[in-house]
Amino acid sequence: MSEKYKANDPKGIYFITITVVQWADIFTRREYCEIICDSLAYCQREKNLTIFAWCIMTNHLHLICSSPALANIIRDFKKYTAKEVYRAIQQNPQESRKNWLNWLIKSAGELSAKHEEYKFWQPGYHPILLHNNGLMEQKLDYLHYNPVTAGFVEEPEHWYYSSARDYAGSKGRLSIVLIQ
Repeated sequence: MSEKYKANDPKGIYFITITVVQWADIFTRREYCEIICDSLAYCQREKNLTIFAWCIMTNHLHLICSSPALANIIRDFKKYTAKEVYRAIQQNPQESRKNWLNWLIKSAGELSAKHEEYKFWQPGYHPILLHNNGLMEQKLDYLHYNPVTAGFVEEPEHWYYSSARDYAGSKGRLSIVLIQ
């Protein structure tokens, strides 16, 4: 098995990406983004996850983070948030895409290697060890400018679900450790 995308350094800081199946635009609703934020905050409090930067886009999540048990935390995070977002979709009377999302998530589950009832996240989380300052700055800029590049905002700090606010001197949605 490849060692290229594994979080093998327990003290390392990693850039990771977690993607919704078929790159479906799930996180267009605040309710679903809040599930992600609450779960990340829980992982910070209870599972020793340190977050240096983060950004929720419409169909994926980027983190710059560290933990001695990163792979286990991400596994648990994905399992929990998949259930919670799926449940929220079912219970949301305003969700006009419910039938399509149900079909998409259930189809992904049926096609998965484990033949699950449903599947919300794509496999893996693509950890990249940030082993020098240049790479750290590159990924930090990429993460924060993602909503700008997508055309959602003109300045990174205008994107609510991002740590760009913290780096611009305001208080963001999650507690983070600033990269100096």
